[in-house]
Amino acid sequence: MPRSLKEYEKKRDFSKTREPSGKKKAKGKAKRKHPRFAFQKHSATSEHYDLRLEVDGALASWAVPKGPSLDPRDKRLAMRTEDHPLEYLEWEGVIPEGSYGAGPMIVWDRGVFQNISETRRGEKLELPDAIEKGDVKLFMLGEKIKGAYALVRTGPARDREQWLLIKKRDEGADARRRPTSSQPESVLSGRTIEQVLEEEAEPGQFPRHRARRRRARRR
Repeated sequence: MPRSLKEYEKKRDFSKTREPSGKKKAKGKAKRKHPRFAFQKHSATSEHYDLRLEVDGALASWAVPKGPSLDPRDKRLAMRTEDHPLEYLEWEGVIPEGSYGAGPMIVWDRGVFQNISETRRGEKLELPDAIEKGDVKLFMLGEKIKGAYALVRTGPARDREQWLLIKKRDEGADARRRPTSSQPESVLSGRTIEQVLEEEAEPGQFPRHRARRRRARRR
């Protein structure tokens, strides 16, 4: 059953933002063997990473303030957000001032994943059911992120759900590597989020973002 984009549409004015409307229909594409995922780096009110998972014709989404870690000891907060249209997997640009989520965004990583969620009896759990249950297990194969992750809801299902994103212990685990710091560029365009802001924002917009970037460079 297709997931609803009503909340996504309600929060956006598509006469102002260049974000995908979700109205575009895919034509003549064969069904993929593996669903896709993306991590988008997003500098809005605060900087964070958005995890998006392809499920039932849309993107289930979580905001991850510190981004993904390769260290299994880290438990990264992930806040559930509204579902996004599939076109968002390859969208980067600047959401204009005054719009929901205003600020620059890049596709920091992308790839495919396998749902490895199971019930307590070891039976396969379909991804929509795993999300509903709040206990998701994934194997990701991206350009920067590889390996198994757990995505676990920490409280009851509600409007603003809190989850944890945790790296599983496997060959992809590496406590020494911090790709969010060492690999800041977009896998789509090769640009940093600073370059997207400078190239695509309207003149005079986002003075706070620009000041924040200048302070970060001085550190």
